[in-house]
Amino acid sequence: MSDYSVVLLPGDGTGIEVIEQAKKMLDIISEKTAVGFNYESIECGGKHYLDTGKEWEEGSFERCKEADSMLLGAIGWPGAIRDNGDLAGGEIVLGLRSGLDLYANVRPIKLFKGIQHKIHGKFNSVWDSSNVDLCILRENTEGLYYGALQRSRARSTGETLFESPSLEFPGLSGEIAWDPRPISKNGSNRVISKAFEISSKRNGAPNDGISRVTCVDKSNVTRGCQLFRSVFDQVANNYPKIETNYAYIDAFTMWLIRNPEEFDVVVTSNMFGDIATDLGSVLQGGMGMAASGNIGDNHALFEPVHGSSPKYAGKNMVNPIATINSLQMMLEWLGNRHNDEQLIEISSKVTQVVSDQIQEGKTITYDLGGNATTSQVGDDLVKRISNLLD
Repeated sequence: MSDYSVVLLPGDGTGIEVIEQAKKMLDIISEKTAVGFNYESIECGGKHYLDTGKEWEEGSFERCKEADSMLLGAIGWPGAIRDNGDLAGGEIVLGLRSGLDLYANVRPIKLFKGIQHKIHGKFNSVWDSSNVDLCILRENTEGLYYGALQRSRARSTGETLFESPSLEFPGLSGEIAWDPRPISKNGSNRVISKAFEISSKRNGAPNDGISRVTCVDKSNVTRGCQLFRSVFDQVANNYPKIETNYAYIDAFTMWLIRNPEEFDVVVTSNMFGDIATDLGSVLQGGMGMAASGNIGDNHALFEPVHGSSPKYAGKNMVNPIATINSLQMMLEWLGNRHNDEQLIEISSKVTQVVSDQIQEGKTITYDLGGNATTSQVGDDLVKRISNLLD
């Protein structure tokens, strides 16, 4: 029997509700197979900060570091602001990304058959699901997030970091705020290499089946992007069988929505990727379907990307499928990392039950045009995978 240790970080708001559905899935997998999960939950987030003065308890970072993997619900709560102006909760998400060197944010954008979208106004149109199947990789430890990442890393690990020196900006007067945007050759190299590795294992772009990695940047303007594109070209030389493509971020946002079938794998910098992937979630049915993985060489943190949605907290109505899809990514990552073929097969079955449930269309939440509750969707998914595992 294979046992894996998993830290669950429910966090704030609806994060607590969707993590409950992930627990059900882990429990039934443990019950029905030879794969076991030893999971523990750590209270954390903005609400925890307001209640206790801490974003999470001492030693939590070390417990995450020792685990085989981590699954996060959501972070963020109204009014939870640290003395320095940072949102409380950054120590968890940003601190883990930086402290565990989770340099690749992997965001699959896949449309399940039967999803009704609202691009045309109402739940009255279904896209050809085969046209939307791409993966965007966003650099996760540099760029415009760098300052916040370093502050959060310092809080998580107890390190002391010095503030950046002040600068003068000729031609500007009055109050000025600025953020550094460092992009390094080494940081770019590893996330771009990861993008080519992922492309080599996929089936290519939906429209032509060609394995292709697209570099998205703003290299016609910024120095950091010029370095990023230069590194992209260098890495591409190591993968002669994979086609390359280029796009400026502004044009890419248009092409992503208009012609998603042309993209296989996309790689970009931190902030551009943060924005583009949320836009891409529209193609897959919205944030309630969007999963992600924060992946490094030795650790990984998986999370839905929808946030804590405080106005829906406690109402048992948000879509838990983004969390189940994130769980699927975690199972697949663990299976590949530990050469566990059974776990890889189980991860495929999780994808299958999500697909089957959506196609049936009976037990889905409001964002997909249904009226099922969070727990009803979770229970139905558990029944489906239980039947597959018998």
